[in-house]
Amino acid sequence: MTITANTHELNFPTSLGTSTATEIRLLGQDLASDLMGKVGFGELAFWLVAMRRPTSGEVRVFESVLVALADHGFTPTAIAARLTYLSAPDSIQGAMAAGLLGGGSRFLGVTEDCGKFLANVLAAHEGALPETDDQWDELALEAITAQRAQGKFVPGLGHPNHKDGDPRTPVLIGIAQEEGLRGPHLWLFEAIGRMSEKALGRKLPLNGAGVCGAALADLGLPTDLLRGFALLARAAGLLGQIAEERRNPIANDIYMTVDRNAAYVSPDND
Repeated sequence: MTITANTHELNFPTSLGTSTATEIRLLGQDLASDLMGKVGFGELAFWLVAMRRPTSGEVRVFESVLVALADHGFTPTAIAARLTYLSAPDSIQGAMAAGLLGGGSRFLGVTEDCGKFLANVLAAHEGALPETDDQWDELALEAITAQRAQGKFVPGLGHPNHKDGDPRTPVLIGIAQEEGLRGPHLWLFEAIGRMSEKALGRKLPLNGAGVCGAALADLGLPTDLLRGFALLARAAGLLGQIAEERRNPIANDIYMTVDRNAAYVSPDND
């Protein structure tokens, strides 16, 4: 905040949205005449964060990520939203928030965790980046080994359902390739998938949340904000879950099933 010395007029600088009695401006554009009907929501979301208008290829990759993360069925985030709506049907915002608050290290947060992990490996690498698959594999093997030596999981590896491969992963890589946006984060991520068996003793699939983090990092988006993009995508899915809960409710069945099958266990019985 700055204060003009003579007039004491408050000034709060922003490059986002401002309005007057007759006009609304966003990103330096006239919202009504320059953006509405001309800019898609995904393009606008990218622009708001990156402070630059994305290319058509970047929009395609970015929106593919949003689609990939929007909804996966009855995940904990969806169940939380539905149960909250059951308890407080007058609070759509509460149900949405409950679902979004569940985006963490196991669900949705992997997108950011993976993007950060890949970015850190690349930043720590000395010299030119690899140019061949063998060179990427060597870097990936070093990264996996170092991560496991610290007792940490490698984000983006493994999936509870898609044991033989997450169907989203090759599709998103293919889209990035088509748009000329298959960058070092995706190259390293793919190598990690190839090296997982050698490093860990078993081959693990590259999951969709991880590949989304790699793709977003290759778009130049801040890795410490990637969870926000995952939550943006899931917000649409949660709204769909709440809408379906209104049409075909299941939350009460979930509640009653757990409640009626609760069994007391003495805290002394370890």
